[in-house]
Amino acid sequence: MATRTRDAGQGAGIPLAADPGRIVGILGGMGPAATADFYAKLVRATPARTDQEHLRTLIWSDPTIPDRTGALLHGGVDPTPLLLAGALLLRAGGAAVIAVPCNTAHAFIPRIAGEVGIPFVHMIEETVLGIRARHPHARRIGLLSTTGTQASLLYDEALRRHGFVPLAPTPETQEARVMAGITRVKAGIVDAQTRALIAGAADELVDAGAELVIAGCTELPIALEGARLRAPVVDPTQALAEAVVRVIQREP
Repeated sequence: MATRTRDAGQGAGIPLAADPGRIVGILGGMGPAATADFYAKLVRATPARTDQEHLRTLIWSDPTIPDRTGALLHGGVDPTPLLLAGALLLRAGGAAVIAVPCNTAHAFIPRIAGEVGIPFVHMIEETVLGIRARHPHARRIGLLSTTGTQASLLYDEALRRHGFVPLAPTPETQEARVMAGITRVKAGIVDAQTRALIAGAADELVDAGAELVIAGCTELPIALEGARLRAPVVDPTQALAEAVVRVIQREP
């Protein structure tokens, strides 16, 4: 990590982990627990020894953003206006990059990216790049996600671009286990039953040939904490946190 020092006019001798003008914007609230989980992982991913070496961060957590899966699948209220409003608020606050700790929301980012005018760190792409780097011999990748993320093909297209074969749960498992588990986490119910629902869905993917499983909804790593599964689990929230640290610490 390149460390800088403030000049005498800014407080000599104070090390900087990153350019003080480069602020991380977090567009969150989808849901609030997932946003908190992402920020905790961002803090842990930052190679800081003191408070002052951590990244300056703005968090806009707006739980009123309409349901992304409902908008994609059922003609529900479009979340784009509130996503745009939140991103513009972060830009006005000085954010240099924006992270969105919601997989399904990435289906809407292309609609707002041009108007926002600062880069988004892409959670799905960073996750798949991490798989390629850390699991170079894997080919069949299981995906647990919202039904909206499934329908958007966000992960399917990214995985296929990098030579992987995506595997999805059966429709019955998707509703009875994956979506049911996600709904429980959003309701604040993170218990053995929630964990069993998601772990069972992951095991079904392993039985279908998955060599590892993506926890492709930001509620899923919360549900799976402490679970013992039969294949490695890839955490996109962690991948996003690590990518943000890399991006923000680059030389401008």
